[in-house]
Amino acid sequence: MKLTMRGCRGSIASPGPDTARYGGNTTCLQVETAAGDTLIIDAGTGIRQLGLELMARAPVRCAIFITHTHWDHIQGLPFFTPLFVPGSEVRICGSFDPVYQKSLGEILSQQMQYCFFPVSHTELKGSIRYETLREGQVVRYGSAAVTSIVMSHPVFDYGYRVDADGRSLFFSGDFEPPVNIYAPEDEEFEDYAAGIAAQRAVLVQALRGVDTLVIDAQYTEAEYRAGKVGWGHGTYHSGIALAEEAGIPRVLLTHHDPTRTDDALDAILAGLLAERTGRGGPEVIMAREGLCLEI
Repeated sequence: MKLTMRGCRGSIASPGPDTARYGGNTTCLQVETAAGDTLIIDAGTGIRQLGLELMARAPVRCAIFITHTHWDHIQGLPFFTPLFVPGSEVRICGSFDPVYQKSLGEILSQQMQYCFFPVSHTELKGSIRYETLREGQVVRYGSAAVTSIVMSHPVFDYGYRVDADGRSLFFSGDFEPPVNIYAPEDEEFEDYAAGIAAQRAVLVQALRGVDTLVIDAQYTEAEYRAGKVGWGHGTYHSGIALAEEAGIPRVLLTHHDPTRTDDALDAILAGLLAERTGRGGPEVIMAREGLCLEI
């Protein structure tokens, strides 16, 4: 199984000379199995170039798994060329929105209304099939099995575990480890802490046996404490900690803040590696656009 990072930026695309090495496109991951099955996780702006490359071996057949429908994870979908081409077969999987009571198909088609985009969803020529996933559901696509896991984020958000070719990876989607909203002196504090611990145990168990973790790590610890609590994103250290707890040998840190330059990411990675010298634990990689790894 091969993983290619097609977009590693969070919140908004950030092209320019200061982001050229790590990339400015928003979230998109490509997974290819040994049998030739193509799976895509999220449809940020990184999916546009991927679509163009896939057309070289048309007709395109693929499955797209959407973690959640925040803009930076779906905004590239209207520019995914295979959707416009007869003969393409695209299966799009994700959750029903329990707050707004809308299906994934309804939400994604709305961003292609004429007030937002010149081509309506109804004018697409490819064969598109939407599938609503339940928590913990295992979806089979070709030789791969994809399991959905609910993550902590301000909207309903899935992480996805992909198992294929005897290997596995997990992508967190956007993820902020839950924090206790009560003060230690509050009577609700202990019950809430117990709930957080139980939720963490379920997540860690779901990640057992995973070979590579790709995780949202948008902030430094200082940035997080200075006003980002509750914004729905993790830190570099929280991402590494989850990999350690689940016994995962390799972790890719992604969803880079749109203001983070290449030089800043280099410096953060150097600091993380320096503080881990001699400690063992997972291999730590700063995800970059175009990075291709055998899982």
